[in-house]
Amino acid sequence: MTAHRCRAIVLVLAAASLGVAPRPDDVNPVRQDGSNSALETPSLLESDPSGWIDIQPSADLSGWTRGAWPATAALGPQQWQVDPASGYLVCDGTGGHDWLRFDRELGDVAFHVEWRFTPVEGADNKYNSGVLVRTAPDLSVWHQAQTGGGRGGHLFGNTLVNGTVQRVNLASDAASRRVKPAGEWNVYELVARGPSIRLWVNGAVTGELPVEVRRGHVGLEGEGYRIEFRNLKIKPLD
Repeated sequence: MTAHRCRAIVLVLAAASLGVAPRPDDVNPVRQDGSNSALETPSLLESDPSGWIDIQPSADLSGWTRGAWPATAALGPQQWQVDPASGYLVCDGTGGHDWLRFDRELGDVAFHVEWRFTPVEGADNKYNSGVLVRTAPDLSVWHQAQTGGGRGGHLFGNTLVNGTVQRVNLASDAASRRVKPAGEWNVYELVARGPSIRLWVNGAVTGELPVEVRRGHVGLEGEGYRIEFRNLKIKPLD
């Protein structure tokens, strides 16, 4: 059985347990060339610009909390700061594995994030970071959109399936091909609404994950490579 077929079965079973009827494009929402014209669409921020809240951090990172990953690990040196010239949030990649959590707990929400890695020679398939939604402060449950070069553009995480935490991963070659290379800006939008989280990447939906968790935090992960974030916005959908 192929890896894609296994992922499809996991999604169908998880969706059925939540009373969600998955469509074929939920399981494999982009063609192998990564450009499903039926799903090409503007970002939610572009198509519905009202009601968004700017959460780009200030210089003192107030309203955000840094935590170790996993939560039981020792927290490494500070690696998050706001660049005074550009206003971008920067993770310099020198403080180990951690995450920056927006302190407000959210239910149904859209999270708009623009990001780019700083190019490093020989690191094309090694870049690693992520964008989080409906995530518990202790990381007991988390849902992440992977940003890594060559293997990004998809949702994965530790989520509840019939009340038990399980790892679910929607990685695919088609999704990863939507991600632009290091040095170029990417746009992600995670829409957590009711029993699902949907990921939009650079013009198209790349996956939808059935979920039982209905509230949590948005955040950003740092894991060893310099990455910049700009235009961080949320739109409550409750």
